[in-house]
Amino acid sequence: MRTGLHRRRPSLRAALAGAFATVALGGAALFSTSAAPAGAAEQWPDPQGEKPVSETIPVSGTYDGEMRRFHGEGDLGGGDQDEGQDPLFKLEDGAVLKNVVLGEPAADGVHCMGSCILENVWWEDVGEDAASFKGSSSSARYTVIGGGARKADDKVFQFNGAGSLKVSGFQVSDFGKLVRSCGNCSTQHKRSITVEDVDITAPGKAVAGVNANYGDTATLREIRIHGDADKKIKPCVRYQGNDSGDEPDEIGSGPDGKTCRYSESDISYD
Repeated sequence: MRTGLHRRRPSLRAALAGAFATVALGGAALFSTSAAPAGAAEQWPDPQGEKPVSETIPVSGTYDGEMRRFHGEGDLGGGDQDEGQDPLFKLEDGAVLKNVVLGEPAADGVHCMGSCILENVWWEDVGEDAASFKGSSSSARYTVIGGGARKADDKVFQFNGAGSLKVSGFQVSDFGKLVRSCGNCSTQHKRSITVEDVDITAPGKAVAGVNANYGDTATLREIRIHGDADKKIKPCVRYQGNDSGDEPDEIGSGPDGKTCRYSESDISYD
């Protein structure tokens, strides 16, 4: 995988409204989830059993992990930032992954190859990335509802493909960037990101990183940042992206009404 300072069948219709997300695949299979508001920071579930994963688990339809902890072993046993690792879960277009705890090591987490829903998914120790969104269609919709992540050396969510990503009711701590639009993928896209009702606990660097030159947008609402009275965590950072593999240049941060769409009242610090 390329970094965000790095480098992603049947017809799918996806519509998101408010805190609800529905994906229809081929007009037949229907999956629906609803978001629960984020609570106080650092509330984590107790896993209900362990499941080692030595080969990527493919998901089409809905996969309910029943709150078990999944962790890599063998070829998936890496817990570092090495490029090109395989994921624990690979979701096909329209798939839903729910009630899963990814333990350590988590390899490259979750890959969504098209529209997907991640509901109540938790990453105890993020590997290369928690989840990567890789669909090529501008109509692809990626939805993260609830859950949380911690210990991400760089990114939590890596947005390599096209379409729109919405993260709501999530919590994150000890991380680099919560969401990063790929800064130097060989194929670039316009990407839309929405982050709302999220609890963020320092240390961290940024909530969203987007490429202004490709028309990316980041909309932020109800962002609660904890343990960062000096406001070191930037809500939104703008980059000059490229398709050459070079490290993208940071060109600004803060609300501008175009790329970074939020007001100061949308962010609280304590």
